[in-house]
Amino acid sequence: MYTLNHKVAVVTGASSGIGRAAAKLFAAHGAKVIATARRQKELETLVDEIASEGGEAAFLPGEAGSERHAEALVSFALEKFGRLDIAFNNAGIVGPMGDIAEIALDGWNETLATNLTGAFLGAKHQIPAMLAGGGGSLIFTSTFVGHTVGMPGMAVYASSKAGLIGLTQALAAQYGPRGLRVNALLPGGTDTPIATFKTPEERAFVEGLHALKRVATPEEIAAAALYLASDAASFVTGTAMLADGGISINRT
Repeated sequence: MYTLNHKVAVVTGASSGIGRAAAKLFAAHGAKVIATARRQKELETLVDEIASEGGEAAFLPGEAGSERHAEALVSFALEKFGRLDIAFNNAGIVGPMGDIAEIALDGWNETLATNLTGAFLGAKHQIPAMLAGGGGSLIFTSTFVGHTVGMPGMAVYASSKAGLIGLTQALAAQYGPRGLRVNALLPGGTDTPIATFKTPEERAFVEGLHALKRVATPEEIAAAALYLASDAASFVTGTAMLADGGISINRT
């Protein structure tokens, strides 16, 4: 069984979906969790649930693309729990979809600010704190879209998430000698509020793209994040790890 005992973890995008599931799973495996997202009420509920299940957590609401928040989040973790060992930079948005000629620059900029710049800012402030404790595990939520599969209408999302893989590789090479592992987690279709299933037929179509013929639960993707966060992945760094239900290899 994986253990995160005596570890302190930051989870972004923790108010719902994969981030929420990861915060609960990390806490259930012994981590002290700092949860962050924009919605304070949802974070309060999450922290209460973790406490009721015997875990330990705190929250700090804020914007993923804000450097002030990224810095405050690390300071809060250090003040609350004294160290930082794990950072799961999971916050993200789909952004505008459709014909690239019809996409406004504001939509492009907002998507990159949340998905890519937000992850950069998180890492910028998380890494020094993690190195001070001897290293740890830094995880980014990327996607198969734009990495193993091209999907029409998703150029903005794909670009923002593909950038995370380059960031992952550069940071893994730079900080590996100092005990910091850096990995990107690439989920397949997942049943979260960010999913764009407008009709049962659309959901069935997306499910059919996967070799497993279904989409993931948030808990399944959180389990993959738990592996990367834990010492079970002690020799895993610089990877773009697919947890995609076989969508990358499926042709049926």
